[in-house]
Amino acid sequence: MTDAQNRRRRSRWPVVGVAAGALVLAGGGVGVAEAAATPPALSFVAATGTVTAERYAAEGEVYISLDLGLHVIAGKDPFEIRAKRAGYDKPIVAYRTVRKNGKNTQVKLPAGTVRDFTGLTDFTTITIKTPAGKVVSSYRTSFCGNSYSSARTRRDAPASNPYPTRCGGENPFTLGSVWGVQAGWNAQVPDQPASAAPLAKLVAGRYIAEASVNPKYRKAFGIPAKNATAKVTVNVVDVKTDDEGLAAARSADAREEPALAMATTAGGHDRHTAEGDASRQVSAFRPEFRAAASRPATLKAAPKTGPKPDLRSLPAWGISMSQEGGRWYVNFGATVWNAGTSPLVVDGFRRTGTEVMDAYQYYFDAKGKQVGSRPAGTMQWDPREGHFHWHFTDFAQYNLLKADKKFAVRSGKEAFCLANTDAVDYTIKGAKWRPDNTDLSTSCGANTVVAVREVLDIGNGDTYSQDRPGQSFDITNLPNGTYYIQVVANPAKRLSELNTANNTALRKIVLGGTAGKRTLSVPKVYGIAG
Repeated sequence: MTDAQNRRRRSRWPVVGVAAGALVLAGGGVGVAEAAATPPALSFVAATGTVTAERYAAEGEVYISLDLGLHVIAGKDPFEIRAKRAGYDKPIVAYRTVRKNGKNTQVKLPAGTVRDFTGLTDFTTITIKTPAGKVVSSYRTSFCGNSYSSARTRRDAPASNPYPTRCGGENPFTLGSVWGVQAGWNAQVPDQPASAAPLAKLVAGRYIAEASVNPKYRKAFGIPAKNATAKVTVNVVDVKTDDEGLAAARSADAREEPALAMATTAGGHDRHTAEGDASRQVSAFRPEFRAAASRPATLKAAPKTGPKPDLRSLPAWGISMSQEGGRWYVNFGATVWNAGTSPLVVDGFRRTGTEVMDAYQYYFDAKGKQVGSRPAGTMQWDPREGHFHWHFTDFAQYNLLKADKKFAVRSGKEAFCLANTDAVDYTIKGAKWRPDNTDLSTSCGANTVVAVREVLDIGNGDTYSQDRPGQSFDITNLPNGTYYIQVVANPAKRLSELNTANNTALRKIVLGGTAGKRTLSVPKVYGIAG
């Protein structure tokens, strides 16, 4: 299950050259507003008993509108899973947090239940039948519990949900994820098949959709049989659409799933998603993102002890080659994350009448009280299309090194709008599970502000994709051979952190081919091909 699938209301999948259908499943089970005296640890429910689903096609492509309306509801205790690997060459191990005798205990999940950081593998089976009982389609979906659309389903449920809104795993170098459903709250269960094939035989008509939690999860999580299945009637109808309408639908889906690929970005410059016009956003809307009232009058040195961020570079990923205007470029994604004991907090204060800010890093004690600050370089206003925000100039640097690790090419990317784009390890102490500044519309301010605050929270990473000339590496005149993409965090050492020995990461690439047709191969690192 992807994060976008977890949060989307409707998705469409193309089926080329065949008829296809769409369904929305909902149905019986436990009433979501009903508070049981002793609710089961988990209940599997659907929102309604009969639904209408749309099928529409053009140019030999059939798109499917799919929203099954399946939900899991947690009982008197939260449902929580922690998945972690000790290293990139180590297997993922997952534990469920179980409340016993007033204490939390960790119960290891059976082998095979967690294969990656997207959720519990094959959690649900969905079977679609004709009214006569003939099986038309059957497929399985995963589940993590994290959701943008969760809500409490009982009046006595806690007032807030602490769990992340995304499953995680979008970054191939994720180390740890936390998945959960708050007590008395719901979480949407993905209903989207991994491909169009399971729905290819559906045509307009009436169907019965049956969904169930698979037996190994019923046993592992104590889900009673009566709370583990749902059945609904599905009416599939044809909807007429033209090529323009189909293109609009396809475009809408792309907007719904911006986090799935670094290429689906604001202006193609970076992986941040500009949801809304970032040039008109002001970061001071939220108290936690308000910069200090004024620049520090008396600067204190960085504390020698106490909480600090720890910036760590991940190996480059999403690496590809492109050609533009007769020149060849190596494109790549780069992530720097915070594995420390404090968020990285940088406030910028504008030099009156200019488009430059003086930046200061702030320090906090274990209770979150501000205890010091020091200069940390500058911020600059970026007026280019797709940006329109303040860039911090001393966060990271990207180089292409030769086989002997000597410098070859430098990326033109030199300034950054800090945002929590990736959940790298939510299992470490103090990790911020629900960061607010996850894209450009929630960070980095507008050109009308006098101050701005940029934050990289514990456990979170900031990913940029260098896929345009000036940011990607121009390798037109480089000879074939082995090279290394170097990602360097805090290159000028202006930021104070716990450890600077882990600020650099290398990723090997091999250039080949001819001047007219260059080739690129990227060996696995730690067994990871991403």
